[in-house]
Amino acid sequence: MTDPAPRLFADDAAVTRIGEGLLDRSLPKPEWTHEAHLGACLYLLRDRPEIDVDARIATIISGYNAAVGGVNDDRQGYHDTITRVFVHGVRLFLRDRPAGEGLAEAVNALLLSPIGGRRWPLDFYSAERLFSVPARRAFVPPDLAPLPML
Repeated sequence: MTDPAPRLFADDAAVTRIGEGLLDRSLPKPEWTHEAHLGACLYLLRDRPEIDVDARIATIISGYNAAVGGVNDDRQGYHDTITRVFVHGVRLFLRDRPAGEGLAEAVNALLLSPIGGRRWPLDFYSAERLFSVPARRAFVPPDLAPLPML
């Protein structure tokens, strides 16, 4: 099964709006898509260095989910392992990006890369492990292959 074509960002302002909308919890819930998750992650890691993403990402996303009427429980809402695997992947992706690259250009390249695919974590995790309650609640290590080194 292949991922559907990603919805790309028109400009830097569109990515910034997603990232800031996540932080201030003003982003409309229907706009919190896979692409928005990755756009916000890249924005936070690259353009908001004062935010400790590793320490705060769970609180940021679960707080946003609750603010827009979502639920964070054993079946829906924040998923720690998937989030942390994609944070790792975005860091890998950013490692080799050119200096001065535009935000939307970087996010769109990420979305078109293997790392940006919805199924990328399944290169490292069985579906059973990745979609388990323990993996939703806390990071669990991969069971198929190690994550690439940073």
